[in-house]
This record gives sequence, C-alpha cells and structure tokens, in this order.
Amino acid sequence: MANPDFDAIIVGSGPNGLAAAIAMQQQGVKVLLIEAKKTIGGGMRTAELTLPGFRHDICSAIHPMAAGSPFFQSLPLGQFGLEYIYPSICAAHPLDDGTAGVLYPSIEKTIEQLGADGYAYRKLIEPIVRDWPSICNDVLAPLHIPAMPLKMAAFGLKALSSSTTLVKRFSTTNGKALVAGMAAHAIQPLTNLATSAIGLVLLSAAHLHGWPLPKGGTQSLADALSAYFISLGGKTETGVYISSLSQLPSAKAVLFDVTPRQLLQIAGHKFSSLYRWQLNRYRYGMGVFKMDWALDDIVPFKVSECRSAGTVHIGGTLEEIEESEKAMNNGIHSSKPFVLLAQQSLFDKTRAPGGKHTLWGYCHVPNGSKKDMTSIIEQQVERFAPGFRERILARHVMDTEAMEEYNANYIGGDISSGVIDIGQLFTRPALRLSPYRTSQKGLYLCSASTPPGGGVHGMCGYHAAKRALKDIFSVEI
Repeated sequence: MANPDFDAIIVGSGPNGLAAAIAMQQQGVKVLLIEAKKTIGGGMRTAELTLPGFRHDICSAIHPMAAGSPFFQSLPLGQFGLEYIYPSICAAHPLDDGTAGVLYPSIEKTIEQLGADGYAYRKLIEPIVRDWPSICNDVLAPLHIPAMPLKMAAFGLKALSSSTTLVKRFSTTNGKALVAGMAAHAIQPLTNLATSAIGLVLLSAAHLHGWPLPKGGTQSLADALSAYFISLGGKTETGVYISSLSQLPSAKAVLFDVTPRQLLQIAGHKFSSLYRWQLNRYRYGMGVFKMDWALDDIVPFKVSECRSAGTVHIGGTLEEIEESEKAMNNGIHSSKPFVLLAQQSLFDKTRAPGGKHTLWGYCHVPNGSKKDMTSIIEQQVERFAPGFRERILARHVMDTEAMEEYNANYIGGDISSGVIDIGQLFTRPALRLSPYRTSQKGLYLCSASTPPGGGVHGMCGYHAAKRALKDIFSVEI
C-alpha cells in the first residue's frame, strides 16, 4: 500500500464508506478510501453470476432509499454515469385467489387499487408523504431534537408501532398483505415494536421518488459515487484487507464502514473496557438465503400486475408472513418463507441477452443458517407463477456463509449489519452521545451499524463524516 500522509482514511467502500469519503473530501480533507475486495461497492455490486451476458445484482437491487437520500440527491451522480430506471409498478404482492396488492408511484392509483382499504391507506400515507420533505433529514439521523417536532411526533406514533398493530387499520386481505410485505423488510417478527417504520418509509418513498433500479446494475451506483469521489481528489485502494490499525497510513481520523465485530478485531485494544463491553453486546439479526436466476422468458405470474412490477413480494397473507418471520427469528426454517423478488431485466435490457431475463431474490433465514432453501424458494415462486421452473436456464445461490464471505459486514448473513429492533434503533452500536464516535479519539464508526441503519442511502456515512469533521478538523457542514 502506498503510504503518503492522509488527513482521513475510510475503511470499507459500501454506500456509507463512500458517502463518508465524499463528504470529507468535499471539505478539502485529503481522504484515502480502502476496500478489501477488488472492486468498490460493498453491497452495491453486479456480476455475471449464472451465465455469460446475464448481469445480476449480488446484494442490493432496487433503490428507493438511494433515490430519496438527502445526501446522494445532493451529488451530481448523473454526470458520472448513474441513470435510474423507474418501473411503472413499484411492487406487487400476489395472493392465492389471483388478486394482488399493488404499490404504484401514484398514490391515487394505489388508493384506487386497494378498493375498500383505499381510505385507510390515504389516511395513513398521505400525511407522511406531505411531511417527508420536512422530516426526512431528522428521520435519517441519530437521535436529536428535530426541526419539526410535531411532524416528527406524528410520524413516530405510527413508525414506532408494531406492524401487527399498523395493519389493523386495514380490512381487506390485499391491503393487509401489501403493508405486511413492506414491513417484512425490517427482517424481524412483525409483532416487534418499530417494525412499522421501514414499511412506512418504503411506501412513502414509492410516491415521492419511485422504486428505481440503476441502469446496468447496482454497480453503476457504486461506480458513480467512486468516480465523483476521485474527481474531488480522493484516492481509493482496493484488494487491501485491514485487520489491524498498524496496517493503516498515518491520518488524523479513521472511519470504519464495518460492524462492531470487525471493529473490535481491528482496534479493540484501543477502546475503553466499557465501550468494548457495549460492542460485544451488539446483536445481529436474521440472515438471508440469496438466489439469482437466468431465465428463458419472463416469470409467468398469474397476476398481470406482477409481470410489470420491479419488485414482487411473495408471502401470501398477513398471517403467513407473520408466521414465517416469527419462525425464522426463532431459529426455525419456514416451509413458506417471505420471498423478495426483483425483475430488473423487464426494464433494463443490459441485464440479459435478447429475449432472456434475470430474476433476483432472497428469503430470510435464521442467522448463520446452512440450510439450502433453493427448492423452498422456487416452490413459493411457482405457487404464484406456474411454469416458472421450466424457464430456469441456470441459478446461483448464496447461503448465509457465502453472504458473509462476500461482505464481512453481513455477520451470519445479516444484511442490515445488526438487527434494527427497538433495543438497537436509537443505540446503534452503543449508548453514547454520538453513536459514530468510538472511545478512542480519531476513530469513528460509519457503517449501517450506526443510525439510521441499513439500506443504500449513505446517511450513516454522512453523519459520521459530519461528526469527524467537527471533532478533528473544526469544520461544520
């Protein structure tokens, strides 16, 4: 590794590492970004996993949070090759009776489609969509006094409830299933407090920014962020795995886009006994079993809206999703898991050869699970798309071990870098005045293990950089 002097070093190039690097470089701080893998991106990578010409997103795929991120929105990423594609249907949730709950970019069209639950949906979502521009910077931030306390309180009353409480607003099977599928992105039992938060944010994001996918693959987002960082004068080094502070060049500040487990391995000897104790108590959540398919044709969903949706939630009724998520959380593999699917090639012709298609998907599993969920996942898809298996040309699977090998932050397959339940929502990764500071001056945590948590939005990295800039460089942004 080259060893010039740097003002700051970022370890890890996921969305948060890149955001931290950019935010600091923008202020004239000389930044070195170090990545263990050969390519920049963390969870934002794309590769030919199945057959030549079929480009699959290895982890993140659909990006409502990136499109709506206050920090990413402020960057000229379009000038660096990023182009978003917006499906006409954000998400569809099919049911066994041949109907589906459908989320459109248009709030009015969604309300109309929900029929008897349209009024309940309007009452739930319209205030959040209206207030979001005023509260998003506070929601996507560490605990603090909000700029709009009354609007934040109104959002918080809904967001901090359990999903099972939230869906009581709805009377139809479709309405309940649609909202439950959104809440299942929380990767925890729907009975847990605060599981409503991610569902409400995702529903609102559909009406504010859509649920886009980057043309060419999620790698395009990583590449655009990296190119912009380099254009500012930043430097990146790939293929360098950091396991000790002694490997790093001298710098005034080091920000780690890693989870508490890796942070302890790298720098634990520098921390106070209290901080080490807090990091050791940090909890990881359910893992995922990830699949990618090369297909001979589109997925033959029975419901037409599913054949036009960027995302499809396979999970059946509210009750089925509740049971599946509860079982997985308790270490039991469900025979009918909640499955998230993305159909990028329906909208992006660069993803597969002419006339062919890709399909991306995963289900939640117990943390560290070694069970092969291939047949179970495909059975769930076949349930709503008879003939699906006949269209499979090739498949690629990743269990929790493979997910962690791909990205060391995915401990036991946990793609959120730690469970985001009520116990860790405001105290990620430890109860401190600033969640980004460690107990050692100059060392910071900037990963999804800090507020506001998982998702491709970069706000963890932005807020960590903001803290470090003020502490070390006397710069306020």
